[in-house]
Amino acid sequence: MKRPDGFHLLASLGELEPAQWDALLHATDSAAAPCLRHAYLHALEREHCVGGRSGWTPAHASLWRKGALVAAMPLYLKAHSYGEYVFDWAWAEAYQRHGLDYYPKWLAAVPFTPIPGTRLLGPDPADRRQLLEAVLAHVRDSGLSSFHLLFPSAQDAAMLADAGLMLREGVQFHWQNDTAGKLEGSSDDSLHLWPDFDAFLASLNHDKRKKIRQERRRAAAHGLSLRWLDGHTASVAEWDFFHHCYALTYALHRSTPYLGAGFFHRLAARMPDAVRLLLAERERSPVAAAFFLCDEAGLYGRYWGAIEPLPFLHFELCYYQAIEYCIAHGLRRFEGGAQGEHKLSRGLLPVRTQSAHWIADPRFRNAVDDYLARERKGIDFYLDELAERSPFRRDFTPA
Repeated sequence: MKRPDGFHLLASLGELEPAQWDALLHATDSAAAPCLRHAYLHALEREHCVGGRSGWTPAHASLWRKGALVAAMPLYLKAHSYGEYVFDWAWAEAYQRHGLDYYPKWLAAVPFTPIPGTRLLGPDPADRRQLLEAVLAHVRDSGLSSFHLLFPSAQDAAMLADAGLMLREGVQFHWQNDTAGKLEGSSDDSLHLWPDFDAFLASLNHDKRKKIRQERRRAAAHGLSLRWLDGHTASVAEWDFFHHCYALTYALHRSTPYLGAGFFHRLAARMPDAVRLLLAERERSPVAAAFFLCDEAGLYGRYWGAIEPLPFLHFELCYYQAIEYCIAHGLRRFEGGAQGEHKLSRGLLPVRTQSAHWIADPRFRNAVDDYLARERKGIDFYLDELAERSPFRRDFTPA
């Protein structure tokens, strides 16, 4: 599909051919996570997870030249701050106290997904900068309160900072498949991967090693068999069972799930190699399930649920089995999702994340900028504290 040259907002990714979007994505980051693909983002629209009355109105940014798409950004108008994993509720409340409207706001993000990665798509940095400038000009002209871009790549973050956006930092916990256990983002192919889970376990200190073994024994005592499936091998009934478990997890937290069963069916059909379903069964009857995204670089934990309250099964399915899967398939990392300091004791190490923000009102912009400067200092102290609590043995020497 072609458009006149210049900047355009798209009401749906359906206005683009999948190859147009994905070509930009892979030209920007050849190892981009599956959640950034056209099939994933379009599935959210087709299954009404976004759009309609969801509070997520697609308005994807695009830049065209000579009839070709040269840069793009996943962009939404947001009527609330749910499903973002970067919390600005206090900012919204401050706006409201002063009689101002914080919503709707502009948001560049992957809905309901805290996986970091590029948000400015395109092979040419000059085109990406031009797209960002066009988006910011449109945001300013819209009269709305703010623009936010969540979980950008380091390359994106530098460009956003140069454009005058305020950067905010956060922390996630990722597992690294290297015998140093702490080489986040390394491109050194000479790194030694863990040969098996026991070798990884041996690198942890005594208390963490003992705790993990105890938890795995308690989980194994439930007598469940485990099966890994993908979009090719999982049946419709198995996806429906997973969605039932996923909805139960939200219900336990008195919340409503964002994603319908049709979304997972569509992912399985449209990107079968990028989805993983781990089923826990008793005598061939499923009792729990966990859902992951997967690519050649890593495994990304997303959702889980169970129809029985079985102690330690969550840790087994969502962490230990995921780590074993990465080791068995030579995947470099496992991302365990947002927050979760409890992941540290299970071998996942802290990783700094970022988001970028522009606030229209200069008074609030100055206040937020001051707050973020203080928050960054707090993040630095927090990361120092976590480093002192590393789960790895202090005498451990990389192979």
